[in-house]
Amino acid sequence: MAEQNNNSSNGASSSRNGGATSPARKRGLRLVAGLFLIGVAAFVVWYLTVSRYRESTDNAYVAADSVTVASRIAGTVQAVAVGETDGVQPGQWLVRIDDRDARVALARARAELLETVRDLAQLREREKSLGAQLAARNLELAESRDNLARREPLAADRTVSAEELAHAKSAVQLAEARAQSAERERAAVSAALGEGSLSAHPRVDAAVARYTQAALNASYTTIAAPLAGVVAKKAVQPGQVVAPNQPLLTLTPLGGAWVEANFKESQLKNVRIGQPVTLEADVYGSSVEYEGTVVGIGAGTGAAFALLPAQNATGNWIKVTQRVPVRIALKPDTVAKYPLRVGLSMDVTVNTKDRSGALLPTASPAQAPQAAANDEAVLKSAEDEARGWVRTALGESAERGERNVSSAAPAAKAKG
Repeated sequence: MAEQNNNSSNGASSSRNGGATSPARKRGLRLVAGLFLIGVAAFVVWYLTVSRYRESTDNAYVAADSVTVASRIAGTVQAVAVGETDGVQPGQWLVRIDDRDARVALARARAELLETVRDLAQLREREKSLGAQLAARNLELAESRDNLARREPLAADRTVSAEELAHAKSAVQLAEARAQSAERERAAVSAALGEGSLSAHPRVDAAVARYTQAALNASYTTIAAPLAGVVAKKAVQPGQVVAPNQPLLTLTPLGGAWVEANFKESQLKNVRIGQPVTLEADVYGSSVEYEGTVVGIGAGTGAAFALLPAQNATGNWIKVTQRVPVRIALKPDTVAKYPLRVGLSMDVTVNTKDRSGALLPTASPAQAPQAAANDEAVLKSAEDEARGWVRTALGESAERGERNVSSAAPAAKAKG
């Protein structure tokens, strides 16, 4: 009986405890279910408003243009002013080549120019002399014709002998031959001189061009930086003999860096040019965030332009998801504070909510290549200097008038 009473009391207490904990368990389950539903709802809202408008990849790297600095002439390197990782500014000299050969060539070109000018000046004086000689021959011819004209009427009356008349005719023929010879000789010299100013003579132009080229070659002995950047690679040492177009240095302009993100082909459906991008660099971590813009989508996959393209026409073909490079321009503010190096890894997230942009870039108008400002300055300076020598040597101010007078005088006398 006592045992039964104990069992009855234990059962009653268990029934009371079970009835007491059942509502608490239900409240706990309801709380868990509510939190789960809130989480699901938050995820759905986040996906609908944020996640579905984002495409991300960590297959992205910093890229930049690289400029190869090469020698334009052959020679021996005298000095190298920079090393790898050094920063350079536009116009800063980088390499100097022995300029003795260039200076000798420049002096030779100058001598050839002055010799050409001297030859043309002599031809001009020769033309003047032949003009005077032609005028004298024309006077002799006119006198001979006058003598013949006076003797011909007298020969009919036998006042003048036949021998004297024949002598007068021979004198006319001789004077005509001499005048024609002088005219041909003068015409040959005039043809060699050409028309117009002697400073624009083809021989002068050719000599000026040779001098200008020699001056350019002399300027090429000092190799300067074409832009601001960092020396990424150096392949030249003092004393080294270099050839034309031989690469010496490689410069990287870090200010113009961009990011090349390789997205899977399945991620490009909603990517458009002009969409905003957020980026993080592994070197700085998540504490530094860069902003950028999609500026271009690759014309093909990376495999399509590989050195050895994939051969898919085989029986063992396995489909591999391809990646397409997307070019992203960085805003300069953060880059100036946290500079990036070429090849650094980046995490990229593109906001694809605004899909009004283009899939293909607009073709930019072609621009004519511009020569380096330094080369243009050297070219103009050398040509102006050479033209100044020509004008001084030829007396350009009076040249045109003198030639016109000497050319017109013989013709006027011949007509008279």
